[in-house]
Amino acid sequence: MKRRTAFLTLGAVTVAAAVTGGVLFLGDGGDAGASGRGGDLPPATATVVRTDLVQSKTVDGKLDFAQRRAVKSAVEGTVTVAASEGRTLTMGQALYELNDKPVTLLYGPVPMFREMKAGDRGSDVLQLERNLRDLGYGANLYVDARYDENTAAAVKQWQKSLNRETTGKVGKGDVVFQPDRVKVVTADAALADQVGPDTPVLTVASTKPVVRAQLDQGDGALTSRGTKVEVTLPSGKTATGKVARTVRPEASAGESGAAQNGITVEVVLDGGVSAASGEDAKASASVKFVSEARKGVLAVPVEAVVALRGENGGYGLQVVQGATSKMVRVETGMTADGQIEVSGPDVREGLKVGVAKS
Repeated sequence: MKRRTAFLTLGAVTVAAAVTGGVLFLGDGGDAGASGRGGDLPPATATVVRTDLVQSKTVDGKLDFAQRRAVKSAVEGTVTVAASEGRTLTMGQALYELNDKPVTLLYGPVPMFREMKAGDRGSDVLQLERNLRDLGYGANLYVDARYDENTAAAVKQWQKSLNRETTGKVGKGDVVFQPDRVKVVTADAALADQVGPDTPVLTVASTKPVVRAQLDQGDGALTSRGTKVEVTLPSGKTATGKVARTVRPEASAGESGAAQNGITVEVVLDGGVSAASGEDAKASASVKFVSEARKGVLAVPVEAVVALRGENGGYGLQVVQGATSKMVRVETGMTADGQIEVSGPDVREGLKVGVAKS
């Protein structure tokens, strides 16, 4: 009895066929290994090839800097020197001036949450003393978590160098702690602006270049930390990188107009600062997210895979040899770009297999 064929979407191959517009032959499970000739030959053939399969998605992206965040004023006042956009600031430098007094950048993970004075203890005191020592004001300073008379003396020396009143205390609005040096992305408060507690004064980021790109909610698998990325920069140069983190929609919407239902990711370039050197930050980059890759596998067009009927089921290929054909059973694997990975003892590179006529 002749084997009948029909179109089918089934199992794991269903997804691939739906994506690529492919179709599958449906054969009888008992036909695996059977031979045919003449009318049993397929309408078209393809060749089994050895290739690399890559599942990926490419979207537009923009060059930016990592860990963008707002710096808010801790106290009320008037901006007398606004932040300088694009400038990189290091420990001891002024981020801006409030009421004609510098608001100084210091390093540390603990935010400035209180006035610090003699008698205080805590991790914020410890990081203050580290900064005083590194800035050269700690000759008699023992770095610990206790704000003592030596700490106050070092603070007075530092205040004098800034033309501040030498109180020996560090006010809540005197300093801003950040993990490391920062790049001023935007000046959110202009000269003479009145600011109060929680008013954004400037937006800073790390000095590490990143590429920001938006994915759909359905692309969640591509947003995992460490996902490999290939970036074509505005100049045409290519660079590799990996997903570092996702950005909350409310944080990215003001920057790029991104839809609230999207996922914005930051991609860190493997080459660091040098990878993005000289690139136009206003131009778009092309970002290719690679979710999976299979190197040197045997593959055929999705349309070549036959879903076998019968109690054994499974999948097969109709191998064509001259005027005859034979059904061989195969295991299927990854699909990408209209091709599907196949393996089995009867499959080898160069075989001709049947496919649906296009």
